[in-house]
Amino acid sequence: MIQPTIGFIVYGVHKDGLTDPMGEPFIDEAIVERSKQALVEAGMKVKVHEVVIASKEETQAALRKMKQDESIDMIVLFSGTWVWAAHLAAAIRDYAATGKAVLLWTHPQSQGWRPVGGLVMHGGLLEIGVPHKFVYGEADDPETVLKVTSYARAAHLKSALNMSTLGTFGGRGMGQTCGAADPSQWMRMFGVDIDSRDTAELVCAAEAITDAEIAELEPRLAELFGAAPERTVVNERSIRLYLALKKVVKREKFDFYTIQSFPGLGDKYSATCFAQSMMLEDGYGTSTLGDFNTALTVWLLTKLSKERVYYGDLQHIDKKKKEIKIIGDGACPPSLASKLGPAGFAEHGIPTEGEAGGLSVKLVCKVGEGVLARLGRVNGVFQMVITRATVFEPPKEELEARLHECGIPFWPHGFVTAHCDMDKMLDSWTNEYACLGYGSDLYPALIDFCELTGIKAILP
Repeated sequence: MIQPTIGFIVYGVHKDGLTDPMGEPFIDEAIVERSKQALVEAGMKVKVHEVVIASKEETQAALRKMKQDESIDMIVLFSGTWVWAAHLAAAIRDYAATGKAVLLWTHPQSQGWRPVGGLVMHGGLLEIGVPHKFVYGEADDPETVLKVTSYARAAHLKSALNMSTLGTFGGRGMGQTCGAADPSQWMRMFGVDIDSRDTAELVCAAEAITDAEIAELEPRLAELFGAAPERTVVNERSIRLYLALKKVVKREKFDFYTIQSFPGLGDKYSATCFAQSMMLEDGYGTSTLGDFNTALTVWLLTKLSKERVYYGDLQHIDKKKKEIKIIGDGACPPSLASKLGPAGFAEHGIPTEGEAGGLSVKLVCKVGEGVLARLGRVNGVFQMVITRATVFEPPKEELEARLHECGIPFWPHGFVTAHCDMDKMLDSWTNEYACLGYGSDLYPALIDFCELTGIKAILP
């Protein structure tokens, strides 16, 4: 899980202990300290500029310092009291030109005239077209703090994505149209380079895996699944493919990746289900079938969540109950397993989609609050559908029947209630895949990421 870094700057003309006619300091230091501490307690790293800025020279010095610090994802300009906006505007504009995020935070209450300072800056930045977020609320209010921290998390994601590399092994899987990428568009919008490798390279790397490397993995598999799988040719190939994939991704310095799976690799060597499950478990952003949009969605959710991420088919939707079954074709991080349906091994089991066979993962996803999301493109324009969701477990006595409904009971199942207008969600969804992330705080962070990167957020 990420820890964004915030540059914290207080601004205001009446500073350095200057008091109002009632003898109270215009800038309330207790409020300033409480606001900084609220960010730290919410998991942010805060770098404070010690000088309260008011003049052009002070502002330029502060923003220059923040601009040169590459660790800073976002600056918070905290309204201490009123200010002359023109003294701050040019330096803020210059900082925003780096692509880093700017947030104005105004703590309410009449004493100190903070709302005046906040609104004059908000209006000024709107006037000159500087992108920013305006937050009005107290540090003691969790919703206010979440607005600040979610924007910081989104800013961190944008920074981390810039100059990253998305690897692709093989070409388009299963004739997918809704997942292809335009490398120039990805570079223009996100700063991401797309680099490709043939899946034959993975087979060569898999065959070079030693017996000692396989044996070294077995205790971890026993911990995740209760036991290591039986040593058969098919099972061993699945394990070799995982270890090879991890090696090649690391060697090529791919920050995240997508893999064709089949046709090709899954027909000639091994299905990728187990390898993908373990790569998800290891915290990699990934997808199958050469689906670039799902890969980025999984990367985002993985960075934001304390839990691992599951992507699978929107296999069935009950619109009346707002219930969705997400069933992946054998791929799911085992740590998401519930006690009702613990993680185990199964076979891929579909000869038309990976004739070589291979290990797959069997489980039922544990309960929790989170989001369903997926990036997509409509007429070449990126959009992301995002909805809050609750993962539930069917009653124990109904589980077997629910697992058999799809005809493939041994693949991983996630039972989800979507908190949205189901018709609007379905109308806007751009693929059969859904990406499930755990954590209620993911929802605002994804919305903020869309705002910062120019993606249209669809909130059904």
